[in-house]
Amino acid sequence: MKPNSGTLVINIMNGGKAEAYEGVYQCTARNERGAAISNNIVIRPSRSPLWTKEKLEPNHVREGDSLVLHCRPPVGLPPPIIFWMDNAFQRLPQSERVSQGLNGDLYFSNVQPEDSREDYICYARFNHTQTIQQKQPISVKVFSMDSLNDTIAANLSDTDIYGAKPVTERQPVLLTPTGSTSTKVELRGNVLLLECIAAGLPTPVIRWIKEGGELPANRTFFENFKKTLKIIDVSEADSGNYKCIARNTLGSAHHVISVTVKAAPYWITAPRNLVLSPGEDGTLICRANGNPKPSISWLANGVPIAIAPEDPSRKVDGDTIIFSHVQERSSAVYQCNASNEYGYLLSNAFVNVLAEPPRILTPANKLYQVIADSPALLDCAYFGSPKPEIEWFKGVKGSILRGNEYVFHDNGTLEIPVAQKNSAGTYTCVARNELGKIQNEVQLEIKDPTMIIKQPEYKVIQRYGQVSFECIIKHDSTLLPTVTWLKDNDELPDDDRFLVGKDNLTIMNVTDKDDGTYTCIVNTTLDSVSASAVLTVVAAPPTPAIIYARPNPPFDLELTGQLERSIDLSWIPGDENNSPITNFVIEYEDALHEPGVWHYQTEVPGTQTTVQLKLSPYVNYSFRVIAVNKIGRSQPSEPSEQYLTKSASPDENPANVQGIGSEPDNLVITWEPLKGFQSNGPGLQYKVSWRQKDVDDEWTSVIVANVSKYIVSGTPTFVPYEIKVQALNDLGYAPEPSEVIGHSGEDLPMVAPGNVQVHVINSTLAKVHWDPVPLKTVRGHLQGYKVYYWKVQSLSRRSRRHVEKKILTFRGNKTFGMLPGLEPYSSYKLNVRVVNGKGEGPASPDKVFKTPEGVPSSPSFLKITNPTLDSLTLEWGSPTHPNGVLTSYTLKFQPINNTHELGPLVEIRIPANESSLILKNLNYSTRYKFYFNAQTSVGSGSQITEEAVTIMDEVQPLYPRIRNVTTAAAETYANISWEYEGPDHANFYVEYGVAGSKEDWKKEIVNGSRSFFVLKGLTPGTAYKVRVGAEGLSGFRSSEDVFETGPAMASRQVDIATQGWFIGLMCAVALLILILLIVCFIRRNKGGKYPVKEKEDAHADPEIQPMKEDDGTFGEYSDAEDHKPLKKGSRTPSDRTVKKEDSDDSLVDYGEGVNGQFNEDGSFIGQYSGKKEKEPAEGNESSEAPSPVNAMNSFV
Repeated sequence: MKPNSGTLVINIMNGGKAEAYEGVYQCTARNERGAAISNNIVIRPSRSPLWTKEKLEPNHVREGDSLVLHCRPPVGLPPPIIFWMDNAFQRLPQSERVSQGLNGDLYFSNVQPEDSREDYICYARFNHTQTIQQKQPISVKVFSMDSLNDTIAANLSDTDIYGAKPVTERQPVLLTPTGSTSTKVELRGNVLLLECIAAGLPTPVIRWIKEGGELPANRTFFENFKKTLKIIDVSEADSGNYKCIARNTLGSAHHVISVTVKAAPYWITAPRNLVLSPGEDGTLICRANGNPKPSISWLANGVPIAIAPEDPSRKVDGDTIIFSHVQERSSAVYQCNASNEYGYLLSNAFVNVLAEPPRILTPANKLYQVIADSPALLDCAYFGSPKPEIEWFKGVKGSILRGNEYVFHDNGTLEIPVAQKNSAGTYTCVARNELGKIQNEVQLEIKDPTMIIKQPEYKVIQRYGQVSFECIIKHDSTLLPTVTWLKDNDELPDDDRFLVGKDNLTIMNVTDKDDGTYTCIVNTTLDSVSASAVLTVVAAPPTPAIIYARPNPPFDLELTGQLERSIDLSWIPGDENNSPITNFVIEYEDALHEPGVWHYQTEVPGTQTTVQLKLSPYVNYSFRVIAVNKIGRSQPSEPSEQYLTKSASPDENPANVQGIGSEPDNLVITWEPLKGFQSNGPGLQYKVSWRQKDVDDEWTSVIVANVSKYIVSGTPTFVPYEIKVQALNDLGYAPEPSEVIGHSGEDLPMVAPGNVQVHVINSTLAKVHWDPVPLKTVRGHLQGYKVYYWKVQSLSRRSRRHVEKKILTFRGNKTFGMLPGLEPYSSYKLNVRVVNGKGEGPASPDKVFKTPEGVPSSPSFLKITNPTLDSLTLEWGSPTHPNGVLTSYTLKFQPINNTHELGPLVEIRIPANESSLILKNLNYSTRYKFYFNAQTSVGSGSQITEEAVTIMDEVQPLYPRIRNVTTAAAETYANISWEYEGPDHANFYVEYGVAGSKEDWKKEIVNGSRSFFVLKGLTPGTAYKVRVGAEGLSGFRSSEDVFETGPAMASRQVDIATQGWFIGLMCAVALLILILLIVCFIRRNKGGKYPVKEKEDAHADPEIQPMKEDDGTFGEYSDAEDHKPLKKGSRTPSDRTVKKEDSDDSLVDYGEGVNGQFNEDGSFIGQYSGKKEKEPAEGNESSEAPSPVNAMNSFV
């Protein structure tokens, strides 16, 4: 194996047998991240065995019979190329009657006397060993019928009557293949060759058809006089029955070949490398097809995945591997193998679990210039893992760009579909992922479009007159326009009569040939506009119009004087149509290399009708002629007959030879291959030669196929080489080529720049110096130096932050550079690296430097609060960027009268550790303007301004208050109500919890500004605490209240009497007597109860809210006259005593204890009747469950 390379070299030049190395090889490349494997490489030695000795009898054949001469070449590796020649090494002529089959045999459809000869020799050429083997000559003797009859007659007596039949015609019979049908299996993508050779007299003609379909267009070719059907790049659709038909005047014969196209595996989706960050998910997909369907198997680092080390983040699902929550140890190389009986596919995919902060690849401060109202594309190429998110901002502190006026591409590019003037400015691209962020700024300039404000106009001018076209333009002042005039889309004639001015074109002494279209084209670096006008030249006296037209095409093309490198072409011109023919253009087609494509050959004057044309070897020429007059070109003539020139060695060598290394230990030699007609013959190859420059070495050469690249491995790093590439073909070499100089591959630089020094110029700028590295350590083309610098910490805040390294590149052998945009009063580090074409060298030791103090930014905010008659309170925040140690603040303020005139300015110096100030002794009802900034030892920063007004008079503030919180509890819910005094539009919330518990208060938001709320989901028989607060009023809440829910019932009573369907059902199914009893019983109980409906009518209140089923609330019932104490309820203050002056604005007035219950939707179902005796205020439990009668009472 070559050092530092994966190349395995097997050299048997110094001994050893090739058979010893026969076998299957596979390469494995491995490192700490995984292992990749190659496809199997099969090595088999080439073989070119001799023909076995055999005694060949002469072939005696009767004229008109068929004959097959068998070749039967020895089995070689690779198979030999077969051809038939005679003793003089001349190829035997072949035709529709005599042809060579695919198996190498020579077939005669019918023999003729001229076929008699004794030197039919079959040759086998083994290309790999460059040897040719020949079979013993075969003799063929053809007897004609006349000579056969004479011979027979001489040997017979007079009494014998015998005569050979004359040559008789026969209908076709297939020599190969035999029988009526056969089968053929071919693989997808290969070339399908089907052969039919027939015997018969006259010689049969072969025709091919596909049963039930058409032969594929553009992929079907006929060879060997249509005896061979060739279909290239076959697919499954080409399967079917192909019929060959051999026909002559006596009949026909046919054979059907059933073709089945199988397929080795081919990719549908090959697995691709996957870059994931820790914790991410991903998939590897391996999908292949074939016939039969291939099986999919996976390997990890070259080991079958079933026995590979287990990875919990990996799951195999057929042709897919699913990765979930990967870790760095999940990195590996996976191999997908798709195989069937015809082959296999193997692909490596690297799953790289990588955590990489974002990088932006677009150069910083790149300038984009765009014409207004046209699209603008701002690039932000990036890389990172996890994949960074890209955001765009306009300006230094602008907000993120969103909306339909922008298009955000996946590659980070920002598109402004219609850029306007206000689109100009600085745009910032920010790339961030969980490992960090980085940003880059680009500049966009919008230019005014170029316009032709006065265009040239259509003109009619008499012959010999003068005409002028105007073209006045308007353009952006920063763009330099160029104005070009064209005539008929071509340059103006080189004539002094055409005068081009700044804004016009003038033509003096106009003639007929000046007639045409004149175009004014205005170009800038960003846009182009044009305008055209037609000039018509008329004669002063009217004359009869003459019809001018293009000439008719030439005809009767004839080729004479055929030589190897020249030929004579003659033709007859067509009608010139009133315009003399000025010249003839000759074109040629190369049917051998580029059929259907016509190329320019030469042109001759219009008076010439014959020309000698120079030819190139190995080209199948056809020619055509085009006539040209002032009106235009004629149609091409009909093509001439074809002429195939003989082959020759190449006349020229490849152009653009280069030598550039792609790796440190190789040299990649490239060139432009010769075109087909430049090859001059078959078997085009290239001899590639190289040797190290300035070293006494011999040339190393290799002959390669018709390619355009060769890689020399094992070279020293970055050394010059002399290179030459010479063309050759089967007939010889091209002339000796010229030499070019190339270099082997570069490697990373070896050393870092030394003596790095930093000179701080000011608080935002520094200059860095370094010593250049020795050129021999660069190991490549020196491209420059890169300076990496980053802020370590701010000296004012003493707090570190995420390091964002910045990079400046200095081209060439420069040894100093400026570092702009530094932050004042900060500690920085930097290092320097040398850069060549391969990449960056090692970094120099980190150099630490500090920037001095600067002026601070403006304070982060200034708020003015608590205005009174003569004072204002100022609060402020320290600067976002102090840029040093703050020494103090300066406050300046002055009054502003009603006409906005400024009063005297007062200045106050404030210590740096203060954050608020109360200004006293101000004028009442006066507006003041304040100017506020911070100072360091360097000076004052930018200021922030604000205005405020002292109040006109003292007003007693209205303090909000929530009081009279009352509760009405049921089994699992409770109604909370309260009274509120204070500013309008307060948003309330209710907090509650279990009484005596240390758990946090639970909070419920009240919808709107209502003064009641229903708490749901409470635990039966539990004491709760509750309080009410207002949103936005810090620390403002009511006093706490305590209530207790009712005990859990053994069976919940459902008041079905309130349901409409219940009344209908009772009326439909109950007996009449039962209905009468119930009605009487209800009326008797109703007589002693408080009529709710009458109370509502007597005390109608416009504030009463109707019951709302959608939000679970209910209307309030109040009695302004009857302030009766509760008989049994929970509406009590926190001290559990009843107060008459408390608010009666609650539904609890109509309930009794826990029997005054609420449905789940908050509707009240308390009983309006029950026990009349007074119970203690503390009692909140009923001694018995409510009876069905009481439930019915609530319905009435």
